[in-house]
Amino acid sequence: MESSTANDRLTASSEDYLEAIYELSTTSGGAVRSVDLAAKLGVSKASVNKAITNLKQAGLAEQPYYGDITLTTEGVAYGEGVLERHQVIYKFLVGVLGVKPQVAAEEACLMEHAISDDTLKRWTTHLRKQMEQ
Repeated sequence: MESSTANDRLTASSEDYLEAIYELSTTSGGAVRSVDLAAKLGVSKASVNKAITNLKQAGLAEQPYYGDITLTTEGVAYGEGVLERHQVIYKFLVGVLGVKPQVAAEEACLMEHAISDDTLKRWTTHLRKQMEQ
């Protein structure tokens, strides 16, 4: 994924959908059913349909009429980036700060949408240096 700032990315909601599709696609062989996405996110199928329409318009997802959802190459890269931001933040909150896992999961989900790729890269580099000492 190209380096981005939080201001030139999708909405937090769209990023959550993209992240969830990416996660589900890694266990399903690439295609994701709308019903599975709705269940994972705890939303209605109508909400999924609206979100997928937005992701298709952005060129990040594809879905034939009533078919399974797949991510484009750009969608995979974007979804993977969102998941990476989430995981780095979550691991820091739990492993370094001692935040309870449930709280860390919720807060990482909020923070992942605000942090830029550049800041995340600098943070990760800093943490690696700290671990080497």
